[in-house]
Amino acid sequence: MMNLRNMVQGLKADAVALGLIAHWEHDQGTLQFWRASSTFVYAFKRKRKTYFLRFAFEQETPLGHIEAELEFMQYLRQHGFPCVIPLPSVNGRLIESVQLPQGRYHGAVFGKADGVPLYEVDELPCEAWGRSLAALHALSQTYEPAGGRRQSWREALLFAESVLRRHPHENEAMAELARVKAWLEAMPASKETYGLVHYDFQTDNVFWQEKTKQLSVIDFDDSMYHWFAMDIAAALADQLEDGSPESEAELQAFVRGYRSVRPLDEAMVKAFPRFRRFAELYSFSRLLASLENSGLEEAPDWFDGLKTELRQYCDEMRQGFAKPW
Repeated sequence: MMNLRNMVQGLKADAVALGLIAHWEHDQGTLQFWRASSTFVYAFKRKRKTYFLRFAFEQETPLGHIEAELEFMQYLRQHGFPCVIPLPSVNGRLIESVQLPQGRYHGAVFGKADGVPLYEVDELPCEAWGRSLAALHALSQTYEPAGGRRQSWREALLFAESVLRRHPHENEAMAELARVKAWLEAMPASKETYGLVHYDFQTDNVFWQEKTKQLSVIDFDDSMYHWFAMDIAAALADQLEDGSPESEAELQAFVRGYRSVRPLDEAMVKAFPRFRRFAELYSFSRLLASLENSGLEEAPDWFDGLKTELRQYCDEMRQGFAKPW
């Protein structure tokens, strides 16, 4: 989640989106706001086909991070993994930028994934979902970036620590940070267990084609270097939290599908709840950062409601920090 003040500035009068979309062919008058979270996303049409413009504020997402993300996506696609890839602008560039008074923004355009998001599927194809993530990890094992590298779990925890130090009353979160950091530092890593992960392989970023029984993946902007088990635990967040017999069956089917492609040690499966602790702590710090300096004299109608919702999420996460490790 980006800082809320930056979100308001980035959406104002659609100025950033209009400035960026001018660099790509598009049908005039079709640009529409889609969503904003860690990045801004607008949908538009080109020759009646749907595309998506995604952009970010440079102070929150540096150009090098986006370049590294797009390089990984292209590598996956070149090796047969079905994911959306960036489309070049009329200038032949994958990333275009605009400068506004509040700062610089970088944008890229992606096609629409084939199929429907998994959350719209009546019965989750969990084995296929697991196989897809395993195929991604198999390619990640041999991936060597030509340019810059994505951040690792260490940088994510350094970010969390920097945020928490600005909120010294968050004692339970700081204690959780110490526990998570110590655990991960003691965790053995190898090419078989550790690499560049998607980190958000959930049902809104994975698309299912019923006719072909194939999956396609979007949204690599949170990818980082981590244990592959972290990717599974993040993907199965709902199942791990729910704990019902149905969710347990989905989890087992996912793991079964994953293991049909590459190994997954049982110790890593048992560690899923601890990997979830990392994800919750990192999300908590990002939410705290998004709420900083968010008092605005003139704010859009949705602003106060979103602030309240994010504060409620923070309260729920605080309760989790007190759970036994």
